[in-house]
Amino acid sequence: MLTEQQKDTIKATAPVLREHGTTITTRFYQLLFEKHPKLLNIFNQANQKQGKQQRALANSIIASAEHIDQLESIMPVVEQIAHKHRSLGIKPEHYPIVGENLLIAIKDVLGDAATDDIMQAWEDAYQVIADIFISVEADLYEETEQQPGGWKDFKPFYIAGKVVESDVITSFYLKPVDEQPLPTFEPGQYISVKLDIPSETYTNIRQYSLSYKPNQSYFRISVKREDEHDPNGVVSNYLHNEASVGDLLDVSAPAGEFTLDTNSTKPLVLLAGGVGITPLINMLHTVVEQQPSRPVSIVHAVRNGDVQAFEQELTDLVLDHQHVNIYTILSHPTADDEANKHYHQKGFITYDWMKDHLPMDEADFYFCGPKPFMEAVMNHLNQHGVTEDRLNFEFFGPQEELETVQ
Repeated sequence: MLTEQQKDTIKATAPVLREHGTTITTRFYQLLFEKHPKLLNIFNQANQKQGKQQRALANSIIASAEHIDQLESIMPVVEQIAHKHRSLGIKPEHYPIVGENLLIAIKDVLGDAATDDIMQAWEDAYQVIADIFISVEADLYEETEQQPGGWKDFKPFYIAGKVVESDVITSFYLKPVDEQPLPTFEPGQYISVKLDIPSETYTNIRQYSLSYKPNQSYFRISVKREDEHDPNGVVSNYLHNEASVGDLLDVSAPAGEFTLDTNSTKPLVLLAGGVGITPLINMLHTVVEQQPSRPVSIVHAVRNGDVQAFEQELTDLVLDHQHVNIYTILSHPTADDEANKHYHQKGFITYDWMKDHLPMDEADFYFCGPKPFMEAVMNHLNQHGVTEDRLNFEFFGPQEELETVQ
């Protein structure tokens, strides 16, 4: 337990951490990987190179400092991170390693400002926070392993099908090698895929949203091919260009907190930017099956029709379910798009367009996509006065902060 004095000490360091947080976490990861290079098999090196993981960890540390006297307020974030940790295979034995190097990084960056009292308070605080994560993750591991069809850590799968959805997105149908039934999952969840790529020194693990409804004999993931020079492109380019039907890969059980509330009867609005369509089309399939009378609007904002995935799949859902409305927004339509009027809005999603076409006053909103798209959507919804309890969103990758206009 932390003393009141220690809590006050931790809270007093929050402004300093906000100023130097990313510098501390950058130093932390440098130390961590120098001393424990095997952990490079777990951590996403693309996120490291882009600084995303450093910023995400810094934000978590700052939030912990600011709420050290009421840690229950950050439990939603803890749950979200714990799901990611469970899907990656993070275990209790990793936490002392992280703590040791984090404290060294704090001391290295803050220097003489990191007094003995401050360092002792942070050492004790880290243990409290680590114990919370370990407890939450232990429950997730147990729940995952004991559910029907569940398993611990990773399990061998093979690629049973590979379907091109657009110029940049390909779907992979994954089946377990042991041919056992798969566990069910919540629409919106993801799996971790672990690959040993011949050209790479370390194992690569990536999370991909499940893009088709649960209770099938397979998992479907739909992967966007990133630019081959982008650090994120290592796995996606391998899957697109090298992986073939029959190839083996290791897969985690489904995880994630960005899930559809099928108990709600409010109109549903799904807003996707680019490959952000993948968890949302899963939600759409599920809601039309389980709540066929629930009004649904799905908006897909993409560059043009060549890169738009699932057009026919979405069209078929509209034909079969009268309560579903689908809108396409193209920022840079091709000549064919223009000739065929292949969109409902040209340019970008706007406040006026949303107000004119969507049930803004009563719907539940779920959105996913690139950060600029999500910030635009969030600002439009805030401008309209949509309350926080009706907002649901997810980042692909480490949790970031959405910059909103006040």
